[in-house]
Amino acid sequence: MRRKIVQIDESKCDGCGQCIPSCAEGAIALVDGKARLSGDALCDGLGACLGECPQGAITVVEREAAAFDEAAVHAHLAARTPQAQRAPLQLVAAPAGNAALPAGPAAPTLRPRLSVVSGDAPAPAGCPGSRSTTLPRRAASPGAAPATGESRLGHWPVQLHLVNPAAPWLRGADLLVAADCVPFAYARFHDDLLSGRAVVIGCPKLDDLSAYAGKLESIFRAAAPRSVTVARMEVPCCGGISMAARQALAASGSSAPFRDVVIGIDGALRGS
Repeated sequence: MRRKIVQIDESKCDGCGQCIPSCAEGAIALVDGKARLSGDALCDGLGACLGECPQGAITVVEREAAAFDEAAVHAHLAARTPQAQRAPLQLVAAPAGNAALPAGPAAPTLRPRLSVVSGDAPAPAGCPGSRSTTLPRRAASPGAAPATGESRLGHWPVQLHLVNPAAPWLRGADLLVAADCVPFAYARFHDDLLSGRAVVIGCPKLDDLSAYAGKLESIFRAAAPRSVTVARMEVPCCGGISMAARQALAASGSSAPFRDVVIGIDGALRGS
C-alpha cells in the first residue's frame, strides 16, 4: 500500500540518537552508528520524530510500504531482551569516519554520540525525563483567588520536540501552545492560561519553525484537539509560533477553534 512513512537520510545522520526516545513504537534504532527504521510495519507515519534530528535527516514521505501493524509493534517491544532494555547510555567520542573510540577518562572530548553498552542490538532509549507522564492536578475552581500558588501542569514533557503526538493527555484536549518566555513574563500563567489545558512550549526565534509546524500538524492529526490557544510574547519574532500553529491547523484539516494571546514584556496582557 502507499502511505506516509518516516525516511532517514543516512548521509545526514550523525548517530546522535536524539530521535529514538520520541518513537513510542520503537521503530527507530541505531545500527552501525546510523538511525534506521527497524521495519516499515512499526512506523505509524505520524512523524513524532520530526524536529528531533539536529541534522534534519528525518522527513515523512509517501511511498509503498507495509501497513502499520500495532500487533507487530507490541511484539517488537516485548521481544527486546532484558539486557537491551536495561542497557545504559554512554557518551562515546565520534571521530571522523564514525570509528568510535573507547569511552573513559582517556577518551578525547569530541562531539558525543549515543551508544548502547551491551552485547545486544541497540534498543530505543533516552532520558527518562522525556517519558510521557500524566500528573495528578486539579483544575482551578471558579472564583479562585488571583494567585493560588498551585501548579496547573497536568502532564510531562512539555517541550514540543519531546512530546509524542500519540500521548493520551493530548487526545481531545484544549491545547495551549506557549512561547517559552510567556510563563516568566505573565504572573498568572498557570491560573489564566494553563489550567484545564494540555501544553507544549517552544522558542520560535531559536528553533526551526518548519519543524514546529510539522510536529504540531502531527499532534493535530493524531490528537484532534478540541481547541488551540497560542500564548506568545509581543516581540515580533515570537509571532512565528502563532504562524506555525495556524499552518499546522490548516495542513491537518482540523476545524478546532484558534485563539492568539499576546503578552507584553512587562507582563501585561496585550490582547487575545
